[in-house]
Amino acid sequence: MGFTIGGIRDMRSGARRRHRGAAGTAVAEYTGLWGWAVTPGARAEAGSCSCGETACPAPGAHPLGFAREVPAGTGLDRASDAWAETPGAAMLLAVGRAFDVLEVAEQAGRHALVRMERMGLPSGPVAVTPTGRAQFFVAPGAAAELPELLYRMGWDDAGLDLRALGPGTYITAPPSDLGGLGPVRWLRPPLLDTAATPPQARLLLGTLAYVCHRS
Repeated sequence: MGFTIGGIRDMRSGARRRHRGAAGTAVAEYTGLWGWAVTPGARAEAGSCSCGETACPAPGAHPLGFAREVPAGTGLDRASDAWAETPGAAMLLAVGRAFDVLEVAEQAGRHALVRMERMGLPSGPVAVTPTGRAQFFVAPGAAAELPELLYRMGWDDAGLDLRALGPGTYITAPPSDLGGLGPVRWLRPPLLDTAATPPQARLLLGTLAYVCHRS
């Protein structure tokens, strides 16, 4: 089992120095380099969530209620110290601030990236989950705009396996584990320009809709 609320609090003093390494550095990269706040998240093993709730609706895939967010812009030392307060936590990114997410099946996402490259279309960071989903980072507002954008493009009644994630949702950041199923990975890692200004949803939605329809 990973940890419980009480377990984290008991481990803080002894684990602080040990967790200033890879985990703290990864958090600092997200906050200091890419400008994304990082929220400590629960983890899961054998279907049980580390939050301690026996009936948790999202085992290993939600923020820890007692843990504080590491704000965007936090540097290495402060990020490492802050992350040491929750040793073993998953790294979660809040959607709807610096980016929204368009999510499709992983195979469709891979095909879409090939088409985008051939067509010279921009793409921001893209993550893939152990559940077989590709998550395209796009400019904030995509979740609210998606129905209208699909309508204008003629895809509104196509039954696409495509959804948008917006404010109030979180995604698991690579290389954290998602719900005990395995790590999330980068299919297209963030770069300075794509992290700060991910593309507008309308620039890649046509390609995503097309490959989803073909799939």
